[in-house]
Formats: sequence, structure tokens, C-alpha cells
Amino acid sequence: MSDQMPHEGVTGEITAGGGVVYRRNGSSVEILAMVRRGVWDLPKGKVDSGESVEDAALREVEEETGCSDLKITYALGPTVHSYRENGVNITKTTWWYAMQSGRPELQPEEGEQIELLEWKELDEAFQLLYFDNLKEVLSRFALAEINGAV
Repeated sequence: MSDQMPHEGVTGEITAGGGVVYRRNGSSVEILAMVRRGVWDLPKGKVDSGESVEDAALREVEEETGCSDLKITYALGPTVHSYRENGVNITKTTWWYAMQSGRPELQPEEGEQIELLEWKELDEAFQLLYFDNLKEVLSRFALAEINGAV
């Protein structure tokens, strides 16, 4: 094990899967949103070795929210963002999926700093989400919903 600090140009890549869990409530659509580390977010997480992106998205959503019997209804495409962690430049690609739960009992995952899980109407969820790339994901979901794809 080296005691040297990483070089400035050291980079890493992460692939993740995430979900826009939705339900219909009369004529409106509600999205499952969460507060994590003090900001509104969507469930997502890293792909494990040997795991497909779709399976990772389903697993992470179930782990983080407690929702089970999840079904992917539409692929929403990726978001990409970069950040720096422990001296390493990281590029994270998250593949997003619209999904519904046959058993939407909410139970935040311990240890993930999830403070709250709530169903929010689509327009309210859009306003609450902290990160712009998540707003882009909800825009894609809204377009798919308008077009009857989800």
C-alpha cells in the first residue's frame, strides 16, 4: 500500500442505476422523493460487479425506499456528472428508469442518511429536487408520461 497522494490527473468512473418510482392518484401522477443529507433526491446507487444496470436500479430503489415488487416501465436514459473525492476526479453515469411498485410500503434504508421518503405530485417534486440533472430526469419522465409511454 502506497502512502503517496494520488496525482492531479487521476480519474475514476462509476456506473449507477436509479429509479423514478411513480404512482397514479386519480388524475395526477406522484413521484417518490427522498431527503438525503438535507436535500431532495431520487433513489440511486452503484452497480455491483456482475450486475446489470437495470438490476442495480431495482435493487438500490428497494434498499433505499423499502418498496418491493418493483417493475421497470420505461428507460429514461443516463445523467452524467463529475465530482472530486479523495483527490480523484470521478465521472458518474447514472442510468434512470421509470418504475412502479406492487408493494409501496416506505422504509428508509439505515446508514444511507435518508431522512424522509414522501410521495409528491410531479410538479412539486420537480421544484423540490436539488440537483439539476434530477430535474432533467423528471422532465424526461413527464414527457414519457404525456406520450403514454409509462
